Amino acid sequence: MVERFLSIGADVKKHLLEIIRDINYGKLEGTYNVVVATIKVLKEIINSTEWTTAKELIEVITLSGKYLIEAIPLEASIGNMVRRILQIIREEYRSELKNKPQETNPQESLHKILTSNGDQVIDFNIKVPTLKSALIEHINEFEVEIETCSENVIEQASEHIHTNEIIMTLGRSKLVEEFFKKASETRAFEVIVAEGAPFLSGHEMVGNLSKSKIKTTLISDVAIFAMMSRVNKVIIGINAVMADGGLKAISGAHAVAQAAKHYSVPVMVLMPLYKLSPLYHCAWKQDTFNKHIAPIQGVIDGANASLMTKIQSYNPVFDYVPSELVTLFITNTGGNAPSYIYRLLKELYDTADYEL
Repeated sequence: MVERFLSIGADVKKHLLEIIRDINYGKLEGTYNVVVATIKVLKEIINSTEWTTAKELIEVITLSGKYLIEAIPLEASIGNMVRRILQIIREEYRSELKNKPQETNPQESLHKILTSNGDQVIDFNIKVPTLKSALIEHINEFEVEIETCSENVIEQASEHIHTNEIIMTLGRSKLVEEFFKKASETRAFEVIVAEGAPFLSGHEMVGNLSKSKIKTTLISDVAIFAMMSRVNKVIIGINAVMADGGLKAISGAHAVAQAAKHYSVPVMVLMPLYKLSPLYHCAWKQDTFNKHIAPIQGVIDGANASLMTKIQSYNPVFDYVPSELVTLFITNTGGNAPSYIYRLLKELYDTADYEL
């Protein structure tokens, strides 16, 4: 397997290193942009790497994916795309094998291959000359699907936002912002935006919504619980969704969800399916789930920086929100309850690829 990874062309390795560098240095931001870059480099591997069977290709993609995931463990979308491409390879292999005349490979029972359960009894070593072209075509279609994911989520805005409702959100999510703007074309409603300290991205959110003539109120994070009793629903964006339906969202999301539960306010999450991860959040995996920034950034001002020698402070970027605090996931394929997440995972990924 290592030899096949080493056989990857220099250009592809360069692209892998460029993704890692751009993400680490902040040149490549946003889950969508990371997803597009990951798919691009994986497609380049399929095109330029020497492989003859699906098994060899799966090994190369798996090793490349491991390399990216270990270098950037906090970007769950990278692992999601690696697993999705592996699923596409398996699907296309089975499809092409089914269409392949059985007499070309008399030693294999085609019926046994196609009706077997699991990859353990499927032989991925059979050469299928048309596999590469079929894969590229399928991945191109997948890229188009990724491009329209956000649009399909936004188009559902009028189904979930009604006239005269008061909606709360936290910080700024570009997808949530566009969701509100789309709903405002046919509905009149009010938005309460928690500022999302210490990053204070809610200030930008309020400014953008106000420009679109949406009645918007900015509140401090400490006022979330007090204002929740007036709210009809909460709509937030997320960084990733775990296999149990738990959320990886910006810091403060857990407080919002807890307050919503207290007042029986529904919590809706905008989730393009490329943000759905087949992994679980574990307490001992904090290093691959969360990241911390310097507390002095927005928490302790420069005048009191000397206090840092006497106290220990943490400034996490993300919160984990358990699935029981979520009411509905609004995906590009429609609305889904947290209990349906397992079904979405089964459709998107192969169980053999959950742990790369």
